[in-house]
Amino acid sequence: MTIEKEYSTKLAVDDVTIDRRDIEMLDAIERCGSLHGAADELGRSYAWLQRRVVEIEDAVGELTERRRGGSDGGGTELTPTAHELRQRFDRHESELDGVARATESVFSGRVRDRTGELATVETAIGPIAALVPAEATDVQITVRSDAVVLGEPDDSLRADETSLRNRFVGVVAELEEGDAITRVTVRIDDEAELQALITNASADRLAIEPGRPIRASFKATAARGIRIDRRERDGTTP
Repeated sequence: MTIEKEYSTKLAVDDVTIDRRDIEMLDAIERCGSLHGAADELGRSYAWLQRRVVEIEDAVGELTERRRGGSDGGGTELTPTAHELRQRFDRHESELDGVARATESVFSGRVRDRTGELATVETAIGPIAALVPAEATDVQITVRSDAVVLGEPDDSLRADETSLRNRFVGVVAELEEGDAITRVTVRIDDEAELQALITNASADRLAIEPGRPIRASFKATAARGIRIDRRERDGTTP
């Protein structure tokens, strides 16, 4: 089973929530040089823009300042505080974009043995070393696609790969290529699949194509166990 996540970027400052519409407002103010011009461009009222600017300024500080004089008669420009707010929003959005691109592969199983926080869980694709809650017996293991490393099936472990304790050999079942990232679905057996998120350059280097044998590896700390009821795992009801 594969789970996909969706996120909406927002910043919370005190009781004010700043979203993409607010950043578009600041961008429009900078382009147009005035609140009136920004309101016309965005199709919003001047009163709404002015009220929203004041609401955000109450939380973060001054966003605009009046530029007076000059051949164009002056105008409105953004303050350093506004520029910093936009940059923080963009950084947060970039971080969430990375998370949103990553899907999760999920495997149900039973804990076989344990060493501290790490446990070996028997699953449909074989034993998986994972972080598992204390005293959990039946669990679901989730593995994010951006934590999976692909390589040649017969590659031996390098010195810097000793922490990649989970290694499975399968066949490339599906490719979903984006502008810079390729999502690879690896079929481990007839019923279980594992997804990986790699760069297009890596996909080219590995000559990834459907039907190609491939090794999928991930660290034990990248596999997280969630406690489940045994009846839920077996698909039974009380």
